Amino acid sequence: MRKLLLFLIIIIVGIVFITRLFYLQVYSNEAYNIYEDNAIRKVFHYPKRGYVYDRNGKLLVANQPSYDVMIIPREVEPLDTLEFCTLLKISKEDFLKTYKKSYNYSPRLPSVFLAHLSKEDYAYLSEKMRKYEGFYIQKRSLRDYQTTIGANVLGFIAEANQKIINDDPFYKMGDLIGKQGIELSYENDLRGIKGVKFIQKDRFNRDLGPYKDGAFDTIPKAGKDITITIDSELQAYGELLMQNKRGGIVAIEPSTGEILTLVSAPTYNPNLLVGRKRSKNYTRLYNDTINRPLIDRGLLRMYEPGSPFKALIALTALQEGVINLNTTIFCRHFYNYGGKKPMACHCGGGKRDLIKAITHSCNSYFANAYRKTIDKYDDANHAMDVWSNHIKSFGFGNYLGYDLAIGKKGNIPDGAFYDKWYPDFKWRATTTISNAIGQGEILVTPIQLANMTAAIANRGYYYTPHIIKNIEGQEIDVKYTTPNKTTIDKRHFEPVIQGLFDVYDKGGTAWFLKVPEIDVVGKTGTAENFTTIDGVRTQLTDHSIFVAFAPKDNPKIALAIFVENGYYGARWAGRIASLMIEKYLKGEITLKHMEKLVLEKSLEEEYAKPYSGKPFTINQ
Repeated sequence: MRKLLLFLIIIIVGIVFITRLFYLQVYSNEAYNIYEDNAIRKVFHYPKRGYVYDRNGKLLVANQPSYDVMIIPREVEPLDTLEFCTLLKISKEDFLKTYKKSYNYSPRLPSVFLAHLSKEDYAYLSEKMRKYEGFYIQKRSLRDYQTTIGANVLGFIAEANQKIINDDPFYKMGDLIGKQGIELSYENDLRGIKGVKFIQKDRFNRDLGPYKDGAFDTIPKAGKDITITIDSELQAYGELLMQNKRGGIVAIEPSTGEILTLVSAPTYNPNLLVGRKRSKNYTRLYNDTINRPLIDRGLLRMYEPGSPFKALIALTALQEGVINLNTTIFCRHFYNYGGKKPMACHCGGGKRDLIKAITHSCNSYFANAYRKTIDKYDDANHAMDVWSNHIKSFGFGNYLGYDLAIGKKGNIPDGAFYDKWYPDFKWRATTTISNAIGQGEILVTPIQLANMTAAIANRGYYYTPHIIKNIEGQEIDVKYTTPNKTTIDKRHFEPVIQGLFDVYDKGGTAWFLKVPEIDVVGKTGTAENFTTIDGVRTQLTDHSIFVAFAPKDNPKIALAIFVENGYYGARWAGRIASLMIEKYLKGEITLKHMEKLVLEKSLEEEYAKPYSGKPFTINQ
C-alpha cells in the first residue's frame, strides 16, 4: 500500500508539472519580461538631463559628469574589507550599513553603493574595481549650475526615496529625481529616458556577452531643454537688494502672466546641493530655523496684505454701487464704529474722495466703503459671500494654479467662516471692519498680491502666473495663455489706477520714490506683525509692503514686495520696488542714492532680537 501511495504521489506531481508547462507554453497570455529574467544582467545608461535657460536665452543649468560605484549584493564575493574601504575613502561601518541597505532593497538588482565620484576618483578606481566582484562603476550626470542665484526657482535633484520607487516604476534605487523648483515641476520633461544594455549570464553567474547580440538594447534619450520666464539679471538684482533682509519679491509680466522674478530672502547658492557634499549642506540649510533659506517666502509665507488691499475694497464697493467718484467723507484721523475703539487713520485728515483716499491711504474712507458693501444686504452672511467672491476673482484664497509645486491658499473669509468664528452672536460689518484695511482675518502670499497688481494693471483680468516659457518640441499648457476675468467691470479700474498713480505723482505716500521718465502706479502697505512670546501675544516691528506696476499705460511689469520687520511700506519695500522697476525697464540705475541706501541697510539687528527665532503664530 505504501509503495502504491508513493507511486501515485509521483504520478500526480508529474501530471501537475506537465500540465503547468503545457499551459504556460500554449495558453498563457503572460508575456516574457526580460527585466525579470534572473539570467540577464541589466546595465542602465542614464540620459543627459535637459538644460535650463532664462527668458533671454542665458544658460542657467547644464550637466557635469559623475560616477557612481554600483553594487549587486548577491554577486559580491569575499573581499578585503579594509582595503576596499580605504580605496573608497569610507569607514567599515559605512560599508556594512550601505551593503545592508542595498541587500534589503534587492539582492539581485543593482543599486548605488557610493555616489558622485569625481573625475579624478574615477580615473584612479576604474581599473582597481575589476578585482571586486559585484561592484562596478556607472556613469551619470549631475547638475552644473551656471549661476549662483535663483535656488528657490531652480530647485535641485536628489536620490529617489523608496516611496517614489514604489509609486513609479521608472525610478530604481539610486536614481536621481527633481526636488523643489522647476526640477520638480518639470521632472518628466527634464529627466529623459534611460537606455539599457542586457548582458547574458551563465549558470555560474558569469557574464557571457550581450543578450541576443544586443537586439533588445536601447540607447538613452536626453531630456528636453526648457526656457523659463525668469529674467536672471533682474533676479540677481532683486537678491542683491534683499541681502541681510527677510522677505520676498515677485514680479509678473501683466500681458502674459510670466513670472519675471521670484526672490526669496535669505537664499543660498544652488551649487551647495550638488555632489558628495549635497546631503551635508542640505542638512545644514534645513536645520537653520532662524533664516529658513529653504522656504520660498514668495510662495509659502502668508501675510496680512495691509493697505494695498484697499484697491480691492474700492473696486468691490464701486461694483456693488455703494460708492462712486463723488462719494466723500471727512476724515478726523480716526473712524468710529459700533461703539468700539476707533480705527486710527494717518492720512492727514480732511475731506476725502475715492482718488484722494487711495493717494493718501485713508483708513476712514475704506472702512466706510467696506461697511457700505456689507450693509447693502440684509443678511450679513450673504453680503460677506458676495464680497468674498469679488476678492477671490483676483486669485486670492486659492493656489492660483501656477506651475511650481508649492504654495499656500491664504485666507479670504466668507459668511461660513465668520459663522464658525463667532458662533455665539450675530456678527455684522463692524465686527469684521479690519478687512477694510487689509488686516483682520485676511492672509495672502506675495505671489497672490503680485497677481492682484497684474489684474489691476490689465484693467480686470489676469493670466495664470507661470514660470515655463518654452519646452523643447512642445507647447505650454493652454491654461497659461487663457485670461481669467475678475468680477469687476473694466470701467471701475481707471479711477482706482489714477489714485494709485497719484501715490507717486501727487504727494502721496510714495512721492519720494519716483522713477525718472517712468509713470509708476503703486501702493504702500504696513502690516502689523504679531508673535507669541511666553504665551503672550506680542506686537513686533511692522512688515514693509509695496505693490506697483509700470508703465501706467501698456504695463510691462507688476510686482509685490514684502520686507519682514521692515517698518512702514515706503521705507524699504517701496524703495526696492522703484529700483526693480527702473532696472527692468531701463536696464540701468539712475537712483544711485536710493540704491546705496538699500544695499547698505541690514535688518540683521532687527532679526537678532529675542523673538526672532520664534514662529510667527499669525503670519506663518
